[in-house]
Amino acid sequence: MHRHAMESLEQADALFFGRVTYEMMESAWRPPGQRAAMPDWMLPFGRTIDAKKKYVVSSTLEAVDWNAELVRGDLGEAVQELKRQSGNGLLVGGVQLPLTLAELGLIDEYEFVVQPRLVGHGPTLFAGLSKVVDLRLVDRLEFGSGAVAMRYEAT
Repeated sequence: MHRHAMESLEQADALFFGRVTYEMMESAWRPPGQRAAMPDWMLPFGRTIDAKKKYVVSSTLEAVDWNAELVRGDLGEAVQELKRQSGNGLLVGGVQLPLTLAELGLIDEYEFVVQPRLVGHGPTLFAGLSKVVDLRLVDRLEFGSGAVAMRYEAT
């Protein structure tokens, strides 16, 4: 799973996070952070996310670092400008930000990783989406753990 996530990060030009996801990822992956206590097989992912350019959407943060830049103003315009500059694309993480971008029709591909565990709590992805977004399966990857990553294009 971490190798697949690292490969996805490597392919993207930059990461696009909301404030909550940015702060969570920074606390977990920014050196020294939690990485000192992680097993060796997790370290390549940590090095990759640490080095990657990041854009953070927030109206409450005054400043960011960790190779990051704040995105303010009209989110749709900002994303369209970044997409014009981007060669391989932006990787979006979080819960609220992908919902907002889906509403604006700004997500070209979606990847869902289904874990073989039912938990009964936690955030629901795309809860409150006001429109149907039709998707076409373009890739599927099964992991030894039983998890399945499915990549879709918006049609």
